[in-house]
Amino acid sequence: MMGPKQEAQPALFYEFSLEDHVPQDHLLRSIDRFVDLSSIRAHLADFYSHTGRPSVDPELLIRMLLVGYCFGIRSERRLCEEVHLNLAYRWFCRLDLADRVPDHSTFSKNRHGRFRDSALLRHLFEMTVARCIEEGLVSGQRMAVDARLIEADANKQNSTPKEEWDASTIDPAAAPRAVREYLETLDEAAFGAASEVQPKFTSHSDPASQWTAARKGPAFFSYSDNYLIDTDHGVIVDVEATRSIRQAEVGSTRTMLDRVQAKFDLHPERLIADTAYGTGPMLGWLVDRKIAPHIPVFDKSGRNDGTWTRADFEWDAENNQYICPEGQTLKQFRRNYSDPNRGPTGKGVAKYRGLKHICQACPSKPRCCPNMDFRSITREEHEDARQVARDIAKTRQYEVSMKLRKKVEMLFAHLKRILGLGRLRLRGPCGANDEFLLAATAQNLRKLAKIFPAPQQPRKAR
Repeated sequence: MMGPKQEAQPALFYEFSLEDHVPQDHLLRSIDRFVDLSSIRAHLADFYSHTGRPSVDPELLIRMLLVGYCFGIRSERRLCEEVHLNLAYRWFCRLDLADRVPDHSTFSKNRHGRFRDSALLRHLFEMTVARCIEEGLVSGQRMAVDARLIEADANKQNSTPKEEWDASTIDPAAAPRAVREYLETLDEAAFGAASEVQPKFTSHSDPASQWTAARKGPAFFSYSDNYLIDTDHGVIVDVEATRSIRQAEVGSTRTMLDRVQAKFDLHPERLIADTAYGTGPMLGWLVDRKIAPHIPVFDKSGRNDGTWTRADFEWDAENNQYICPEGQTLKQFRRNYSDPNRGPTGKGVAKYRGLKHICQACPSKPRCCPNMDFRSITREEHEDARQVARDIAKTRQYEVSMKLRKKVEMLFAHLKRILGLGRLRLRGPCGANDEFLLAATAQNLRKLAKIFPAPQQPRKAR
C-alpha cells in the first residue's frame, strides 16, 4: 500500500555523525590514509605574520585542492560549492556540518603568495612520492619519461606575431604576473633559453606558453607536462613544466633525474623513452651516468635514394676509421681552420672520407657515392653512446621496455580524461608547474588508494 506523505518536521535536537554517513568503500577513505599534512604548518611558519587576524587553516586549503584535483573539479568556485554540499568532501576536509567553507578567493591569494614562495606544492608532491616509496611501490630500477601538451589559458586573438614582439619593451613593474614570470624565465633552459627559434605567435596574457601545432591539427598555445615515472607500479616520481618544444622536454629529463637522485637517492638502471629523447647528447649523458638508454636513436643519417647509409659502414674504433662494405677504409679528414667553430670538430663532429682514386674505381660506386668523387661520413661526439642504444635495441629487455613505456602514456590519458586537465586555468610557468604538481600528487594518491584500499568495516546497527 502507499506510504504516508513525507513532510518536513524540524526537530529540536539532531545527532549526526559525518563518519557514519561516508561509505566505507568511498575513494576518499582510502586516500585519507595516505595524506599526512602534519608538517605543512611548520613548513609555512615563516610565511605567516605573528600578528593580525588568524588565517584559514592551510591544511584545509590543501585538502580542498586535493579533492578538486582527485575528482576533476577544475573551478575553485565550484569546488567550494561541492565541499559545502558533499558530506564525503566535508569529512575529508575535516569540516563539520556547521563549519564554514572558505571563499574561493582565498585559494588565489595563497597560491600566488605563500604557497608558491614556500614551494609548498613541491613539498606536498615529494611527501606523496616518499609515501609510495615507503609502501614499496617504487624500486627505482626502471624509469620512463615522456611529455604531453596541455593547452594554456591563452588564445590567438590576444597574441602578437614574432616580428612585432620585443620583450625588452615590457615594463616589469606594470606587467601582469604571468608576463613577469615570462621575463624571469628568459634565461632558463626549460623556457626562454631552450631554443633560439622564436614561436610564430606570442600570447599577451601568457607569453611563456608555446604556439604549437604538434597535434597535427589547429595550432594553440600550450605548456609541456613532463613525467618521470617508476615503471613498477606507474608511480610519478617527478614532474616538470617546460616549453612545448623537444629541446626543453629532453632537457627536463636531466633535471628530474638529478632531482630524484638528490631527494630520494633513486638512480635507475635503465631509462625508457621515445625517439625524441634519443639525441646524441642525451644518450651520452645517460651512458656517462651508467644508465642504460632503452630509447630509439634519433638519427637523420638515413638515405632514401637507395645508397648506403652510415649504418652500412663498420666502425673500427681501434684504428679510428670506417670500413665500407667493399673493405676499403675511410679515415678521419683533418683541416686547420682559422676559426675553430667552422671546422667539423668545432661542433663535436668528425669527418671521415675515402680516397678519391679508390672510390672512382670501386664497382659499388653507384650504391656508395654516385654523385661525389669519394664517400664521406660524419661521426658525432656521442656516436659511441648511440651505438650503445642500438645494441640495447636488439635485446629482449628492450622489447619489454617498449611495452612498459605505455604506462606513462596511460597516466597522461588518465590526467586528461579522469582528472579533466586538458586546459590550464593558471597562467605563467609557475601556474603551469603548480597545476602539474597537484595533478601528479592526485594521481599518486589515487594509485595508493587503488592498491591499498581502506579496510571495510561493518556498518553500525541502527
